[in-house]
Amino acid sequence: MKRAGAGRMLGVAMVAVAAMLPSSPLFAQSAEQDALKLTLNDGYDTSAALRFDWPAFKIGTGQYEAGPTGLTVFRFNRKMLAAVDVRGGGPGTVNTEYLGIGYPAAELDSVVLSGGSWYGLEAVTAVNTALKDEGYRGGNWDNVGLTVGSIIYDFGGRRLNEIYPDKRLAQAALKAAIPGVFPRGAYGAGRSAISGSIFGCNAHSGQGGAFRQVGDLKIAAFTVVNALGVVTDREGRTAACYPDKAWPAGFKTHDILAGTPDSGKPGWTGVAPSAEKKNTTISLIVVNQKMEPWELKRLAIQVHTSMARGIQPFQTEFDGDVLYAVSTAEYMPTDDTRISLLDIGTITSEVMWDAILSAVPPQPRAVLEAPPHRVVDAAALRKVSGRYRFSALAELDLKVEDGRLLGQAVGERKIFGIPKENAVELVPTETGDYVVPGRYPTLLRFDGRGRVTINPGRWQQHGQKRR
Repeated sequence: MKRAGAGRMLGVAMVAVAAMLPSSPLFAQSAEQDALKLTLNDGYDTSAALRFDWPAFKIGTGQYEAGPTGLTVFRFNRKMLAAVDVRGGGPGTVNTEYLGIGYPAAELDSVVLSGGSWYGLEAVTAVNTALKDEGYRGGNWDNVGLTVGSIIYDFGGRRLNEIYPDKRLAQAALKAAIPGVFPRGAYGAGRSAISGSIFGCNAHSGQGGAFRQVGDLKIAAFTVVNALGVVTDREGRTAACYPDKAWPAGFKTHDILAGTPDSGKPGWTGVAPSAEKKNTTISLIVVNQKMEPWELKRLAIQVHTSMARGIQPFQTEFDGDVLYAVSTAEYMPTDDTRISLLDIGTITSEVMWDAILSAVPPQPRAVLEAPPHRVVDAAALRKVSGRYRFSALAELDLKVEDGRLLGQAVGERKIFGIPKENAVELVPTETGDYVVPGRYPTLLRFDGRGRVTINPGRWQQHGQKRR
């Protein structure tokens, strides 16, 4: 029996080795990930970036444009006291259980927010080992780095590949971190986030941040909004959504919430909710007033609860919401000048709502009806026809029929507004691009050299012509 067991183990080992040989798909995927070009601190020079004066921590972002996907790293200048509040039905975290114990010791070094779903958790441990490589020494527990982190799901209908934020990207972002600047919108961990899929809104989202100072008290809030619910402003309006053409003008979040479940189904004012209900909002609040562990925990709970005003519904069974609370303990007031926990919680809840709203980037325009046709001769259509590969999961077949360019997804996944079940027309526009009319933006741009870009801009996907 022992020999048979050993033989089986040897066979498993040989299969594992074979799986890493250059001819295997596993090796090819790994090599593709390793060859990715990384982008660091993108968006720091834009008008949308949050700027504030707080040297106690630095922020670094890393992105893989080929995803697109990314991560955001918060690095503190010394060990900090922290707490965490975890809710929703599907959180993805590293080391949050330790923060939940509530030890009265400052031990947190960094926080990582990442795309890439479970694969993106690699970024959290990578930042921790990078801290060690930089010089954590002594061999004592106090000299071991502590990094915590959480991920969002940004695969599926958000993009056409499975590129994820990995160790290389995380450690580069840590080294590139600088104080006082946070890019808002489709950057860092929020690069391919969406919100509102419960009602079919599928609006582009991102990461948001806000800062407020009250006297000597400093408060910062950061969030990556990848929520099932819709982002809602203080007047009750839905901040971003691709509505069905039958939706009433001037609708508010309350209208579609009150219509549940019919508001998420055909025949009312929208389409059925997406079957891909994998959503998450991951957040961080930082205060400079010295706080006890129990106070940080209550602050995390209060602010996390308050976020249900800005994201409706919030913390559902399909969300994996996590909020970290950190005290830098730089401000140590006397009893007479100390700001109460209740007041800090109230102020921070408002700052977090500002952060949520700032996460929403400008939305690409959807084409609900067919635009006027641009006349394109058959030779020009045949030039762009053929099979385009986006990834191992997605390919697009373009053909010419009756003077029209038709597209159909032929891989595992549909390609945004281009389905697998049947071919749809790609309508040529006056700009030289092609569009697929429908509720969601699907714009194709050909470069004349065998390359097509879908939805050029922050969420673009590239395909290469195969034949």
